[in-house]
Amino acid sequence: MTYTRKNVSRLTTGERRRFVGAVLELKRRGEYDRFVLTHIEHFAPDGESGLRAAHMTPSFLPWHRLFLLEFEEALQRIDPAVTLPYWDWTRNRSAAGTPWTDDLLGGNGRRSDRQVTTGPFARREGWVLDVNVTDTDYLTRDLGRSHDPIALPTVRDVASALEDPVYDTAPWDSTATRGFRNKIEGWGRGAGSASWRNHNRVHRWIGGTMLGAASVNDPAFWLHHAYVDLLWTRWQQRHRRSRYLPARPPGRRDGQFGRIVARREPVPPWEFTPADIENVAEIYVYA
Repeated sequence: MTYTRKNVSRLTTGERRRFVGAVLELKRRGEYDRFVLTHIEHFAPDGESGLRAAHMTPSFLPWHRLFLLEFEEALQRIDPAVTLPYWDWTRNRSAAGTPWTDDLLGGNGRRSDRQVTTGPFARREGWVLDVNVTDTDYLTRDLGRSHDPIALPTVRDVASALEDPVYDTAPWDSTATRGFRNKIEGWGRGAGSASWRNHNRVHRWIGGTMLGAASVNDPAFWLHHAYVDLLWTRWQQRHRRSRYLPARPPGRRDGQFGRIVARREPVPPWEFTPADIENVAEIYVYA
């Protein structure tokens, strides 16, 4: 049965409560940390050897689609009525409004140490970071980046990515200048804030815990990536003849040999391929 993922700003009070409750219960059971660890294990940049499945690679979008589905299934084992909401960061752009409210994600980190002290995911409420890459065991945020402010991506930024009819292009990494995948993942030319676009820029705008491989420790991760997945769906609807690329694995003489996932190869750690997950209309839709 197809279910619907809703804009977080349109959730009812009851839907907000049930979503937060399911996330907290997943954490209480010790299952949430498994998702944090999975993301850390697959956080491999261009410069490292071996297969890249989750970032700086064509499989960025299918990897996170599968990741979201697995997390959503875990939530639904707790409460079958729960689905992942998405945060449209081109519309909800304030650090004080949705989703940064006390009944959802909580607010910004305090000035002294960027610790989040409000909402259900504050440390004092029991949200302790057990799997992390830093010494802190509490959630941190720096919404808008106080020391050097940046803005969230705009409707125009997203439109520019959606217009590209090609899914991805060689060299299939963070330096690709054409293709929807890298334009939406957000690796640009230059240094600093000018090179952070779309998906990457949102991670930077939230800051704190969302900056590293353990970004899943911030439940904002799921709302952010649900919107990225929605954008992939919109791109697919706009370019119906376009498919995931590369269609075939790079040859042995190619610098990306053994480093990226082709359309009919499994996306680690799952057995599903990008081709398997391109069409999700029978699983969920976006409202």
